[in-house]
Amino acid sequence: MSALDWHREGLIWPHREASTFIRTGAARWHVQRMGSGQPLLLLHGTGASVHSWRGLMPLLAQHHDVIAMDLPRHAFTTGHDAYAMSLPAMAREVARLMEALEVSPAAIIGHSAGAAIALQLALDHAHEGPIVGLSAALRPFPGAMAQIFPAVAKALFVNPLVPRFFAGSIDLVGGAEKFMWRSTHSRIDREGLACYAKLLKHPGHAGGALAMMANWDLPALRERMGAVQRRVLLVHGAKDPAIPPDWARDAAGWLPNARLELLPGLGHLAHEEAPELAASHITAFLEGAGLGEVAP
Repeated sequence: MSALDWHREGLIWPHREASTFIRTGAARWHVQRMGSGQPLLLLHGTGASVHSWRGLMPLLAQHHDVIAMDLPRHAFTTGHDAYAMSLPAMAREVARLMEALEVSPAAIIGHSAGAAIALQLALDHAHEGPIVGLSAALRPFPGAMAQIFPAVAKALFVNPLVPRFFAGSIDLVGGAEKFMWRSTHSRIDREGLACYAKLLKHPGHAGGALAMMANWDLPALRERMGAVQRRVLLVHGAKDPAIPPDWARDAAGWLPNARLELLPGLGHLAHEEAPELAASHITAFLEGAGLGEVAP
């Protein structure tokens, strides 16, 4: 399935002027970059895109070189093998992109599944800087669900009609705004909702998100989390229905050098609801890790 069209759907994308397209092998990445200073890498979650950083990215770019991309088979990034969407494979692809850009991130900030990719980069690709997980998806499903969920996602993924059905059903469940509220309990701006509507209604993007879920193996990451010695900050919306705060507490306990900070009244997209608040938490953490001044 094709990606979104940059000259059609992409016309509404925030910070369009900061976008470029980078090739690594057969892949063509959509990358946004702004600011100068020590480089920060931003990794969005499953089903999102660079637009999720629209409020936070300019704040961090006041004192940093901030780099974000659409993950493989998401939004405007194309050319990745649909069966190479596992956590280690995605971390490897991101590492290849960093090599192409000749960038070694001083810190990585990941939202939801993006936080898992950040930890995988630390484990497999020698990232030695601090990591920030925003509503981090790090805890495997309990019990049998750890095997059942990916198996169901994989069964759906191999059916080419499923992404089209999902994309076509968004209006039947009340539209993108109601879908986003039910799944995240976050109230975000109209600009963000417009981008999510484009993504949710696009079969290619839906297929990419489904491929990611079908190949995700958090139990394997859980077994290795004790080896992550980097400083980790988990910033979590206290009203997050997708990843309950208790799950975040579990994950913080599995990491040797992590702490958890809850954001009262915010949901799974807390960094989109309150980018200034998220930036203040990230600022203090990075300064404490010796990365110098960032956005106030």
